[in-house]
Amino acid sequence: MTNDPDEDLVLRVGRGDAAAARALVAGKLPRMVRLAYRMLGDLQAAEDVAQEAMLRAWKQAPAWQPGAARFDTWLHRVAINLCYDRLRRRREVLSDTLPEQVDDGPSPDQGWIDRDQSRQVQAALAALPERQREAVVLCHFQELSQTEAAELMSVSVEALESLLARGRRGLRTALSDLAPERIGR
Repeated sequence: MTNDPDEDLVLRVGRGDAAAARALVAGKLPRMVRLAYRMLGDLQAAEDVAQEAMLRAWKQAPAWQPGAARFDTWLHRVAINLCYDRLRRRREVLSDTLPEQVDDGPSPDQGWIDRDQSRQVQAALAALPERQREAVVLCHFQELSQTEAAELMSVSVEALESLLARGRRGLRTALSDLAPERIGR
């Protein structure tokens, strides 16, 4: 039996409670967008994935069985799977140009260095093998515990730690020109 802080909310959504549905979306959608963005590197695609994950949650809510798994873990798995689907489709359509991304950040004067570093980090993440990227994103960006991330990825905690260690090494190598304190040396 799991202790699921979202259980009551999901059950209320399943009963058609509009306020619960709004609360669920407000609480989960931003995290799902961040997760998908870290996995895909494309804000529009990330928003699409997050919306699709929330739609699936809404459809699943009436049949939700409390206690089998935490809702948040299930939702992360749905979003990760949707990201993998998009990544597979991308491989089928190769392009030499990168899509432009909308910048909602600070003015060009203030945010130039941070945006450049963010792009470098995103490129380094994208270059990692999928399972390493997934482990790094779940533990470091989504702030899941190693136990939660391992469960979500269907691996042991030891296997997750190995994926994290290899992912971190790959990021350190790719980001070696950034300040050491920015990449966790």
